[in-house]
Amino acid sequence: MSRRDELRGALDAVDRILNRGGDADDVLRGVVDTLHGVFAYAAIAFVEDGELAPGGPAVGEAAEPLQAVDVSFRNVKVAELRVAPPAADGEEQAFLERVALLISPHCLVGWDTGGVPWESA
Repeated sequence: MSRRDELRGALDAVDRILNRGGDADDVLRGVVDTLHGVFAYAAIAFVEDGELAPGGPAVGEAAEPLQAVDVSFRNVKVAELRVAPPAADGEEQAFLERVALLISPHCLVGWDTGGVPWESA
């Protein structure tokens, strides 16, 4: 199987996880597990009180060099997607950026909507 096919399969798996829905923790653990199928290490660190906090879902052994991709929601960084080894080419980079975009609504652990429902926030 080519790397392109591997990435396409992983993106399809991420789509299925997101479409199935459920608790954000379960969804993100499923996504990290899927990414671990194509990277030796995959993790998500959440922004809490303006800082990246430890303790998000992670699979594999963190290794250097590590690549971090910002996960933003409405142009605000809410998390960081981390993988090792780093993306080897533009195709892998585009894959990681797409995953970061797709998971962004599930990474809102530090957000306060001020009582406004999420759909309106």
